Amino acid sequence: MSFKKKRLLENFKNSPRYSVKWSNYFDIYEEVFKKYQDKEIVLVEIGVGDGGSLHMWRNYFNKNCRIIGIEMNPDAKKLEKDGFEIFIGDQSKKDFWENFYKKVGKIDILLDDGGHRNIQQITSLVESISHINEGGMIVVEDTHTSYMKKLGFGNPSKYSFINFCNVLIENIHRRNPMTPKDNNIFSDKIYSLCFYDSIAVINVSPLIKKKSEWATSREDNPVFFVDFRNRGYFLKTINLYKKLFGELKEDTLIFKILRKIFHRNLFFYIHEKLKLRKYFNNFKK
Repeated sequence: MSFKKKRLLENFKNSPRYSVKWSNYFDIYEEVFKKYQDKEIVLVEIGVGDGGSLHMWRNYFNKNCRIIGIEMNPDAKKLEKDGFEIFIGDQSKKDFWENFYKKVGKIDILLDDGGHRNIQQITSLVESISHINEGGMIVVEDTHTSYMKKLGFGNPSKYSFINFCNVLIENIHRRNPMTPKDNNIFSDKIYSLCFYDSIAVINVSPLIKKKSEWATSREDNPVFFVDFRNRGYFLKTINLYKKLFGELKEDTLIFKILRKIFHRNLFFYIHEKLKLRKYFNNFKK
């Protein structure tokens, strides 16, 4: 077996330079990166340290791939002798990214293993999303820091990276015409988000339409359904009444009383909210 075809973890352990990653990451990377393995891509990794992971990526992907590292420590410039492009700068600064993409152009994969603070992760994503090639992705490591207070992370927080991902989820749902808000850069660019243990993957796709459209089968013979979400209990009650007492007209007082009680109302909303709160509380423990 050639060095190139070994699994990522084996490549990592055989790297000529030091690096450290959580052991569960390698299977995740095998899953999300396999479609790129034989393609000539541009991969950018934020936070390269001594450069061990850069060597891993070079041995895993096509030999003609462009591997670029971003690091705050100027000592990382030594990795240029290993054949990598190295940029020194602060990932939390908008002007750094503007200058970076002017020099580098569009990329396929942005892998954020940088400082893991909210401002660093969010700025890197926001300033990079329009510079990712169609079919590319942004991968953010160590997202468990969104739940850590120690080491200066200051989480949980309203402005954590994970909470920003909830904003992204809301934004991609804007493509559905039943939602009231207009599309923006995220809804136009992000196809999907995938979450793993401590890793978030933001997929950029060329297949996105500005707005979703209905697709139907048998347009020549449409069927109209009763909405049982709101009327289910009421209709069951009416059918039971008819079975016990006979026909029931809609203009009668008893019909109106039954509709008031069993049609979806405040009581049902309160009942559901209590059940939902129990689900949420059980899994927050």
